[in-house]
Amino acid sequence: MFRFVSALTALSLVATPVLAQKAPKDTGEAQFRALYKELVETNTTFSAGDCTLAAQRMADRLKAAGFADSQLTVFTPEGRPKDGGLVAVLPGKDPKAKAVLLLAHIDVVEAKREDWERDPFKLVEENGYFYARGASDDKAQASIWTDLIIRFKREGYTPRRTIKVALTCGEEGGGHVNGARWLAQNKRDLIDAAFALNEGAGGNLDAQGKRIAHTIQAGEKSSFSFKIEATNPGGHSSRPVPDNAIYELAKAIGRIQAYEFPVQMNDTTRAFFTRMAPIVGGEQGAAMTAIVANPNDKAARAVLSRDANNNAILGTTCIPTMIQGGHAQNALPQRATVTVNCRIFPGEGPAQVRDTLTRVVGDAKVTVGSNVDVDRVDPKAAPPLTPAVVGPIEKVSQAMWPGVPVVPVLQAGGTDAPALIAVGIPTYGVSGLFYDPDLGRLHGLNERIGVSSLMEAREFSYRLVKIYAEQKD
Repeated sequence: MFRFVSALTALSLVATPVLAQKAPKDTGEAQFRALYKELVETNTTFSAGDCTLAAQRMADRLKAAGFADSQLTVFTPEGRPKDGGLVAVLPGKDPKAKAVLLLAHIDVVEAKREDWERDPFKLVEENGYFYARGASDDKAQASIWTDLIIRFKREGYTPRRTIKVALTCGEEGGGHVNGARWLAQNKRDLIDAAFALNEGAGGNLDAQGKRIAHTIQAGEKSSFSFKIEATNPGGHSSRPVPDNAIYELAKAIGRIQAYEFPVQMNDTTRAFFTRMAPIVGGEQGAAMTAIVANPNDKAARAVLSRDANNNAILGTTCIPTMIQGGHAQNALPQRATVTVNCRIFPGEGPAQVRDTLTRVVGDAKVTVGSNVDVDRVDPKAAPPLTPAVVGPIEKVSQAMWPGVPVVPVLQAGGTDAPALIAVGIPTYGVSGLFYDPDLGRLHGLNERIGVSSLMEAREFSYRLVKIYAEQKD
């Protein structure tokens, strides 16, 4: 019997054709790596770099992929030939459907070779990480967006909605013209969209590499610096008097230190604390739940304020950052000034903050001013987290990382989002990039991003944008 069955089996194997294994789908990872390497290794610092060159190199790759010249716009602000950027357009099938805009900045902060372990402008893959200036901030996202529409083009995919990619310079400051703001003010039609996706959020990993949460940025605090100044007739230091500009300024700083702006909440921060409370647990988790229930709970605020990240999103914050005073070591000071940098909660105006600081200082001999015309700034609230925006993020995130919660966040730092929000384009931060507790050493030495994190973020963005591209209004 055994031999009979074996014979039948052998006969079956001879008679039945061998089925070839299906080859894995080529997602273009090799091309993506080459694009990413080229963009990262194109120096775009203010001191020695060229954003226009980086933009042109990405435009060349898009053109090689089949994009027409009419779909690629390399722009440069007047008189700033190295501060340029790129807008690329993948046309959609429905001319009535508003576009999806994918925004990323291509400039980077300065990096000195003598301070880094590796050349900051050479992409190095080592121990599961990519190292370089801009490896994460923000050339990872810029590469993902550029690669994404190349991938769509290669597949022959025509979206319902037009997809636009804007790569801009100047987000990091330092002297570059801000390209996102320039586009919003000068080429609004070129970037017109139903909404935009941007940097500003990502995933959180714990020290063991476990995923904690995947975040969506909806709104950010605005940054304004106020100059607080005390003046005095001065005199000879051998004849001191109680009325002293430095004394007056010191007292003013002490009053600002002692003052806490009221807790402010919006939909984003309420959702953040509500969803993070059970994840964090313990005293911090309980305080998160309590502050949502009662923003005036002083005990809960005291607990949350121990964590700088939580404290940063409880409301407006103001902190001294620079100080100057006096003009000679043997003279009474005629002038003493402190720069106070404030991060203002969405919806609150800088003029309101200036008035609050003036009241807190409470000294007619001390003035509170600003280099910005704060009365002319139009404060913007955070964009709404609608189901049409959040739903696709949750769907793709759960498919790729089951059980990892999606959590809205308010960004205490700054991105290019306000420039677009100001002209009516709601802008959200979402990336799929998961960061170590050191946040990838952004702006610091030996900046890095996990290789697997980058590749997963590429796939996340590919799936997510396809969903948005097919949405109906």
